[in-house]
Amino acid sequence: MLSKEDQRRFEQITRHLRESDPQFFARLEDRARARRGRYLMLLTIVLWASLPAMTVLAGRLAGAICAVVLLANAGLMWRFRRRWL
Repeated sequence: MLSKEDQRRFEQITRHLRESDPQFFARLEDRARARRGRYLMLLTIVLWASLPAMTVLAGRLAGAICAVVLLANAGLMWRFRRRWL
């Protein structure tokens, strides 16, 4: 945890760097977005793989609810695929 003075100084350095080299910050944001997209894709795959076990252990209703949520998730990921990849 940074002290208030260190946090203020860090924000000042960040702001100066963002203003002086906007291309650098654009590359950093693209890399972070790609990393989040990969984690989200991995989480979706793991949840789909666990769906049969959840259905057996928690019952058909829980499995059906999970399947509907995962289908909505897959639809959103497909719709906004440029944002995640």
